[in-house]
Amino acid sequence: MTAPVTLKKTSTLTSAPVAPLLDRLFAEADAATSPAVSELPREELQRLAGSRTDYRKFYGLAKDLWLPVSRETGTLLYMLARANWAKGIVEFGTSFGLSTIHLAAALRDNGGGRLITTEFESSKIARARHHLEEAGLADLVEFREGDALQTLAAGLPESIDLVLLDGAKPLYPDILDLLEDRLQTGALIVADNADHSPEYLARVRSPAARYLSVPFAGDVELSVRLG
Repeated sequence: MTAPVTLKKTSTLTSAPVAPLLDRLFAEADAATSPAVSELPREELQRLAGSRTDYRKFYGLAKDLWLPVSRETGTLLYMLARANWAKGIVEFGTSFGLSTIHLAAALRDNGGGRLITTEFESSKIARARHHLEEAGLADLVEFREGDALQTLAAGLPESIDLVLLDGAKPLYPDILDLLEDRLQTGALIVADNADHSPEYLARVRSPAARYLSVPFAGDVELSVRLG
């Protein structure tokens, strides 16, 4: 009797061109520096990053920094998007597109969909577009340039299955306000460095909220919409 043949199916994330591209981009991210940020006093840096009014100044100064999710968080994003068969995804904070690549790879392996990603810095948008083209995933991504309070105020999918919050931390509650009515039951929200947004954490962890939320991997808050 002939033994059954086991077919190995590789994912977009772990095969070329995406896997070697991510290796290269994470290495570039690790090597990036920003004199404009490093020369700021620590107290001023913390004030700008945590300000609801001066966040634009901080991200302008940090335009040379990649500020990516970790490799582990990137893999988590791919896994979550695959697990809930995400078709509509919104990302707050494109930066140079590393997290965008992980999410778009999941959409490709889910059979397609739409990823809306928004970024304040025009130079980062340009680089992110190029990286998504290198990954062969640009057709799945809609880039929006500008302040997310405006770029995500209209033109959203009827149904959102997954959200990544990884932009200005003080704006996390405001971005959730814009998206909340479109969140499907079972929709997932990944908030990177959410400990810098206590208002957001209080909201998604409240017993009265329609979320179940837990900290994950030390710097991520993972929440599910209960209905």
